[in-house]
Amino acid sequence: MVSKAETPDSSGDNIKLILAAVVGLAGLVGFYVFSDSSLLLRVIGLLVVAGIAAFLFYQTGKGQRTVAFFRDARTEVRKVVWPTRAETTQTTLIVMVIVIIVGIFLWLFDSLLAMLFRLLTGIGG
Repeated sequence: MVSKAETPDSSGDNIKLILAAVVGLAGLVGFYVFSDSSLLLRVIGLLVVAGIAAFLFYQTGKGQRTVAFFRDARTEVRKVVWPTRAETTQTTLIVMVIVIIVGIFLWLFDSLLAMLFRLLTGIGG
């Protein structure tokens, strides 16, 4: 098993992360402070600020590792062999039939236990 050594984040990375958080928070606060302005302008402003915060986050080691993780995850999802529509339909029908059969079995078992309880105690319907 190969394990990657964690590289410590530099103080410059920490400053960039804090700056990205402050920029994002300022954008969110600005969105609500300027509530009397047009919603379209506020949303555009919020998207621009979020883009700037994302750019600052990407400039850090943690941001680049996060992007690499999502890139690798996307590659793995492309390798998945997804079931066909027919396979999905058949599997769904099998699951529904099994659920109905187990439901009937549990109902019968519950009825048997209720009948035995009534016989033993004389209490009940």
